[in-house]
Amino acid sequence: MIMNRYLDFEKLEAIDPKAFRSTMPFPYANPEGLITADGYQRLLDNMPDISMFEKIFGYRRLAGQEPHDRYALEWTPEIDVPAPWQDFIAELRSDRYRRAVARLMGGKKVEFRFHWHYTPNGCSVSPHTDSKREHGSHLFYFNAEGEWDPAWGGDTLVLDDGGRLDFKSAPGYEDFVAEIPARSIGNYSLIFERTDHAWHAVREIKCPEGRMRRLFIIVVSPDNLYWKLRDRVIGKKVKFY
Repeated sequence: MIMNRYLDFEKLEAIDPKAFRSTMPFPYANPEGLITADGYQRLLDNMPDISMFEKIFGYRRLAGQEPHDRYALEWTPEIDVPAPWQDFIAELRSDRYRRAVARLMGGKKVEFRFHWHYTPNGCSVSPHTDSKREHGSHLFYFNAEGEWDPAWGGDTLVLDDGGRLDFKSAPGYEDFVAEIPARSIGNYSLIFERTDHAWHAVREIKCPEGRMRRLFIIVVSPDNLYWKLRDRVIGKKVKFY
């Protein structure tokens, strides 16, 4: 019996792959409620403590892009995160979730990495596309409605380059023909496929000291030998049906 179910698999599986892949300017969806309401609250109440995170500040990116300053924590079996997060990650490592993500991304076989990002006041995510070695990402946002002022920022911006920009460049916001904010307050997530034109960004966070933009990221990677060995080390996959 599965206790404390987190993922709403039916909502995830209801996303139409054809509609997803035809979305412009690149394949993405910004659904609400892919985590059950009770599950979301349990995760929100048990966020990993900042003391576990690595401070990643000041690192220049590809082609001179501005740094993506943040605190980051990558999941490994050795990390002692609260039990709700262990249960949630077990569901994310299930065959059912793997199939649902692969279905959206063209049926490719996929593996996952999991990490948390906490972003404090004054930090931002400059316009960029993700690494070519990735198929895409699934971002879950963890700033609760009523506890995070929209004026503080934090939305992931889907950027439309009109198919013109080289992903090995460092454009400014003025170089894009449009920007679409993905909703990020409350139980929302953003799932997108990586392309050479899948530009996205987060403008500078302007929140009070002590507050941070918080999200949990699933990096979707090819199913190759490295990730198979890593998954084998982590342990047997859990199935949820």
